[in-house]
Amino acid sequence: MRGWWWLWTCCPGLGNARMADLRRLCRDQAIGPNQLWGWPIERLGQALAWPAHCLRHVERYRREHGTSPTLDVPACALLPGDPAWPTCLDQMHLPPSGLYVEGDRSLLRHINARTAIAVVGTRSASDHGLAMAEQLGRSLAEAGWPVLSGLAEGVDAAAHRGCLARNGAPIAVLGTPLDRVYPAHHRSLQQQVGRQGLLISPSRSGCRVRPGHFAARNRWLVAFAQALVVVECPQRSGALISARWASRMQCPVWVVPGDARRWSCRGSNALLRDGATALIHPEDLLASIGEGPLRSEESRGKHQRLMEAIGSGATFDQLVLRLQCTPAELAPQLLALECRRELLCESGLHWRKPRP
Repeated sequence: MRGWWWLWTCCPGLGNARMADLRRLCRDQAIGPNQLWGWPIERLGQALAWPAHCLRHVERYRREHGTSPTLDVPACALLPGDPAWPTCLDQMHLPPSGLYVEGDRSLLRHINARTAIAVVGTRSASDHGLAMAEQLGRSLAEAGWPVLSGLAEGVDAAAHRGCLARNGAPIAVLGTPLDRVYPAHHRSLQQQVGRQGLLISPSRSGCRVRPGHFAARNRWLVAFAQALVVVECPQRSGALISARWASRMQCPVWVVPGDARRWSCRGSNALLRDGATALIHPEDLLASIGEGPLRSEESRGKHQRLMEAIGSGATFDQLVLRLQCTPAELAPQLLALECRRELLCESGLHWRKPRP
């Protein structure tokens, strides 16, 4: 059925709302999108109550593709029902009819689990705002948190640059298709994020870019985030749209206080007045959210490798050789496991697992 849903998704005039109508109709009628393809246009119109011009688009599109259409789905497409589809989107009003992704798909599990931190703000940020955004990106990456943003000019780009500088996992939710870079001078940055992290767009390649796509992007950012950080924004800003969505979704909002005299800080400072949590330093946020999922995965991996290296017992020097690590890296790991009584240290720095 995946190919048929993709075919419907590409039909002119069928946006997220009308694709939601189609899915609802298939569910109510207990039929698949392939069967719906063969319905007479009159029956389709009666069931969906779409305007006449939309039904004309559908009829023309079906004639162009015929009764046995090609159902090739691009490799970058992610559709509802796919194993990697973020099911958190299904709880939202008018979820996207598809996502288009490039990069490390393993990061999709953090999107689905909402274990990423969104950092947003104005395109015209102050030097202080840019420095704070970059520092946040670095600190979150070091703590093992994927960093979400929109790859826009200003705060978004600074947060992703900071994350990249610490070999973190940047996730960019774009307001444009994957094959279009906006702003154009972010081409290199977008390529870096695609190589090291993940690019996500709700628009397929070739689609026209409309202002509403950027507003929707702000909504998806919050849907994917465990917390939202607004670094700096004026009174009319996409970051404020994100903050409003965050309050509806019970997503905590943190705000970096800004210069009360600067126009680009008036919106973010107003969020503080309305009850958002002040973020003076990245450590304020990290003290609240703790270790990120990537660090936890890394720790579990190190623990597993160490226990496998010990086997039935091993000396300290043997472990250094087996794990190809330095004594300074190994010693604290062994001490921590000894304190948790997962390992015993015997004479001659010989380590073994406790007997059952």
